[in-house]
Amino acid sequence: QVQLVESGGGLVQAGDSLRLSCAASGRTFSTYAMGWFRQAPGKEREFVAVITRSTGQTRYADSVKGRFTISRDNAKNTVYLQMDSLKPEDTANYYCAANRYGGLFSTSAPEYDYWGQGTQVTVSA
Repeated sequence: QVQLVESGGGLVQAGDSLRLSCAASGRTFSTYAMGWFRQAPGKEREFVAVITRSTGQTRYADSVKGRFTISRDNAKNTVYLQMDSLKPEDTANYYCAANRYGGLFSTSAPEYDYWGQGTQVTVSA
């Protein structure tokens, strides 16, 4: 069992930066691939980024590539999402998720085993 708690969301202006954090419980954090997803009102949950368990390889959605950076600190049981050059279309509730058997190609929400409650990011024009 893994419990995930996101933090760091807020209201910012276009062009600003935010760093989201996701703290995980349990001693097996390093064995999970970790992903970030987002969901805007009236839209489906969409993949944002994933980081693998051991090598720390990353993959991003085209819409955030070059602006967002996912990272993890296994000693702190935490995964981060650094978001730069934010745009109004980045406005959404952001969720972190853990995938026990996933990897670099785990970009689909149903593949993930555990989810946080989400943190709201609002970007004004």
